Amino acid sequence: MMYSVSTELYLDAAARLRDAIGDGSYFSGTLNFVYGEVECRLTASVIVYRERVRYPEGDRDEISDLVPVWWEFHTSDAGGEFLNDFSFSDLRSYL
Repeated sequence: MMYSVSTELYLDAAARLRDAIGDGSYFSGTLNFVYGEVECRLTASVIVYRERVRYPEGDRDEISDLVPVWWEFHTSDAGGEFLNDFSFSDLRSYL
């Protein structure tokens, strides 16, 4: 069985990763979460690049890119783990 990663799952994973990175310039860790009936595990070590963005309320450093050193994305359910078509490049586009 091949699990197709939806746009909504990419958006969810990107938001979780962005929150986990916070203000850091490097992240290494694992995010475990449930999406629908699927258990997801994203393990990643990434270098974080930022750019200063100007807003009326003030400037803010925002993530401009992530360069993965290592990543894995696992999907499973009660029956066990199964393959998926996750792409880190696609995830980066949702940041």
